[in-house]
Formats: sequence, structure tokens, C-alpha cells
Amino acid sequence: MINSDNSRDEIGDDHIATSAKNPLRDDAFDISDDEKINLIKKDVESILLTLGMDLTDDSLKGTPNRVAKMFVKEIFGGLNPTRKPGSSTFENHYKYGEMLVEKNITIYSTCEHHLLPIVGRAHVAYISNGSVIGLSKMNRIVDYYAKRPQVQERLTMQIVQELQQVLGTQDVACVIDAKHLCVNSRGIRDIESSTVTSEFGGKFKEEAVRREFLDYIKLDTQF
Repeated sequence: MINSDNSRDEIGDDHIATSAKNPLRDDAFDISDDEKINLIKKDVESILLTLGMDLTDDSLKGTPNRVAKMFVKEIFGGLNPTRKPGSSTFENHYKYGEMLVEKNITIYSTCEHHLLPIVGRAHVAYISNGSVIGLSKMNRIVDYYAKRPQVQERLTMQIVQELQQVLGTQDVACVIDAKHLCVNSRGIRDIESSTVTSEFGGKFKEEAVRREFLDYIKLDTQF
């Protein structure tokens, strides 16, 4: 007989995703952000009290409210579809037909298994089939999908799928290199390791095109 609790622990410790989409309930947005903050605030208070913390201390008085606001408005704000960034495209009038790469996009996300930070860089590329997107919009798309309880594989796929839809082309790629504090600061406590994931669509599945993209990532463009 399988112990379900142990099985769930193994999935979390091994960082295994169970869905290509973020697992949200149908009623996820039936209550307002303010209502969520009030509910989470009480839960954080309960956790801190259970741990034995003195919430009358000036340093801790505001912690439950700060954490609740941070969860709803900041680090998990990407769960709310109303915060999805607009992604207007423009006609490629100048007929640029080569690869466009936006590299070293900073990622701050949260591991959905232990609610600890994921910090790293995303490198995103596409080949226009007639439409282009503003450079900052690529950063905003990455940030939007990162601001959720995540697994890195899913995040990589979501970024590519969103850009494919916006640009109307399959020729999109993404590589993410990130550190997971659930690995670096707990468990095995390996502070040096990082996780690399990739998703290649359309022409990027061709070895030569994929190699060109990876070579661009290696370029020393730090100023």
C-alpha cells in the first residue's frame, strides 16, 4: 500500500510537476484581492503563533499583513489574469528576418513545492514571420508567468507558448538558468548548483538554428 503523504513529499522533493498549467481552482478569483489579504493575514498570524513568536513585538506586529500583501500583490500576482501584460505587436516594416534574442532577463519566482525563491535568468528568442513585439514586453511576459508558485519546466513552456500565440509563429525559444533555494538552502544544501531548462519551437528545433541561439547566449554583452 502506497503512503500518499510520502508520495506527495517525494514529488515535492524531486521537483516534479503534475500539470503543464498552474493548478488553479475554478473559484480562484471569486473573492477580491483585499479579501484574500485578510484571510492570508490570519493564516500567517496562526503560523507565527504556532512557532512560538511574540506578535506583540514591534518587529513582528506588521509581518502578517506584509506577507499577505506580498503574496497577493507581488510574488503571486501573476496568477491573476487581469495582471497579464498587454502584448501589442507591430508589422515588421524593416523586414528584419534574422533571430532576435533578449538575454539575461532577471527571473524571481517561487517554487510551488516549498514556497522558496527561484532566482535566475531567462534567454528568449524568436524569428519574425511578419510581426514583432516590443522588447520590454518580452521581459514583462517572463515576469508575469514567473510571479506564481512555479516549477521551472512549466515556466519555460508558458513563456514560449505565450510568445508563439502573440507573434503568430512557432519559431520561439527560451532557456532558463536558475537557482532554487529549496535545493540551495535546505535539503541537500548545494549552494553551487543551478537548473537549466529549455523549450524550442518551430525552426529552433533545427540543430543549426538552435546552436546559433545558444551561441548568442554565450556572448559577453555585459556593460
